[in-house]
Amino acid sequence: MQFLASARYNSPMIILIGASATGKTEIAKLLGTNYGIKKAITHTSRPIRPGEKDGVDYHFVSEEEFNRLYEEGKMVERTSYHGHSYGCSKSEVKNDRCVILDPSGFHRFQALNDPGIVSFLLTASEETRRSRMLSRGDDPTSVEERIRLDREAFSLEKIGKTDYVIDTEGKTLLQIASEIHIKYLKALQAVKRR
Repeated sequence: MQFLASARYNSPMIILIGASATGKTEIAKLLGTNYGIKKAITHTSRPIRPGEKDGVDYHFVSEEEFNRLYEEGKMVERTSYHGHSYGCSKSEVKNDRCVILDPSGFHRFQALNDPGIVSFLLTASEETRRSRMLSRGDDPTSVEERIRLDREAFSLEKIGKTDYVIDTEGKTLLQIASEIHIKYLKALQAVKRR
């Protein structure tokens, strides 16, 4: 969990943070489809899930390959979650990108002190998240483990301050994506006025 402190990018980006099944991936897809804000394709060493595509959902690599990329200085940040490595490569830090991060990855991006990076914490009840994970075919035992681990990993104390908090319950994915886009544009306008 190291960070390349010398990295500074000055690129307007959306950061989505949230526990498992808060809608991050689907919202990132809608931001791309509806608003042209492409999802940064991050790297992971976790196994590919049914329906996912390499180079679309993630760059799926072995743990050895992930370590090599990190040691060669090609990653902005690196974190471990449920025993697998995740990270955003430098090549994915571009204007109008959306990146999904856990709290430690979020803190690495915060350290860039880039006013164009706008962060959104997505929330949902454990009951809703459990239902979403089971409906997408996740193993029931792993669902309970993820819920348990997420309680600590995504506590407000671990996350810290984000620009916005959005409760994803009772809203459609389209409504959430629209709300994020509007707030992102307003935040960028405020930065330009400084």
